[in-house]
Amino acid sequence: MKNVVSVLEEGSNWSMGQRQLFCLGRALLRRSRVLVLDEATASVDNATDMILQKTIRTEFSDCTVITVAHRIPTVMDCTKVLVISDGKLVEYDEPMKLIKKEGSLFGQLVNEYWTHIHSAELH
Repeated sequence: MKNVVSVLEEGSNWSMGQRQLFCLGRALLRRSRVLVLDEATASVDNATDMILQKTIRTEFSDCTVITVAHRIPTVMDCTKVLVISDGKLVEYDEPMKLIKKEGSLFGQLVNEYWTHIHSAELH
């Protein structure tokens, strides 16, 4: 017989990542027309985040998805990116257009991210 683990109130005995995955599963079952994800994958590792992003793009392709995220890969294939700095709207456009735009904050963030990743791979 398998061990059964009770879920405590508000999932307090689950990790934050487990709770996030549960909430995404619930959203899949509800089939909402609008999905708002506020750091929905912040507490999962990068590999799991990539799988979840692919699932979100596939399973919610017919609804509006608004994603609040700090991970660059999480927003790279979004239709539009809104960049906020110090509480103010700085940029809003397609990710690739922002990357190509001279002086773009988003472009700088993407460059810093890839430089950091590349540096980490070398060490």
